[in-house]
Amino acid sequence: MKYLLLFCTDAQDLAAWQELSEEDIAQKRVQAGQWIHEHRPQIRKSYGLHLPHTVTSVHVGSGGQPLVTDGPFLEGTEVIGGIAEIEVADLDEALHLAKEWSVQAPGYNVVEIWPVVEEQHPHV
Repeated sequence: MKYLLLFCTDAQDLAAWQELSEEDIAQKRVQAGQWIHEHRPQIRKSYGLHLPHTVTSVHVGSGGQPLVTDGPFLEGTEVIGGIAEIEVADLDEALHLAKEWSVQAPGYNVVEIWPVVEEQHPHV
């Protein structure tokens, strides 16, 4: 099964991250890289994301017209800092990976596990 892991943090932890020295940030990125390297057989793709102020959103505005805004549109207290597409046997294996992340790569301390819908496309 394929899942997306969303690596999230809250506004308070994000502010603390932004206060870290370049050296501390580099060390945390090394920790995250080690986790990704250890689980490379299950990880199909992974990406870090830029900070929320760099996001542009498109959503339906008044009259059904697309509206473009700066910043994330989703409302919530957490920020998504990265994603990884994994392919594992089942949810238990995905949970194992997520638990290891939370211990080995602190900084984005919430991991959401989203099952991926794999659509079957007919051959044309």
